[in-house]
Amino acid sequence: MSDCLFCKFVSGEISPQTVYEDDDVLAFRDINPQAPCHVLIIPKKHISTLNDLTEQDAELVGKLYLAAAKVAKQEGIDEAGYRTVMNCNEQAGQTVFHIHLHLLGGRRMNWPPG
Repeated sequence: MSDCLFCKFVSGEISPQTVYEDDDVLAFRDINPQAPCHVLIIPKKHISTLNDLTEQDAELVGKLYLAAAKVAKQEGIDEAGYRTVMNCNEQAGQTVFHIHLHLLGGRRMNWPPG
């Protein structure tokens, strides 16, 4: 997707503040952090929303969560705790239409969020 910001990160056209990368996943710091640690974890494959996932994407989505655990450990928030969130479509707060997992930590998380 040539107009997708996150695809431009994956292609190297734009360089995010990368904290983790492997063959399938890219993780980088959010430019508008909502916690001391706020990292976005994306698949390198473009998938617009959770509604666009197929059975073939199940392993890839699992890799996002495995990467989240690695990043949490790397950032030193794994033992204290962290939150992972995926938004789907505008009313849920999705602003970039390339699925991404938010990893938030470094402070107490309240529920509901806010």
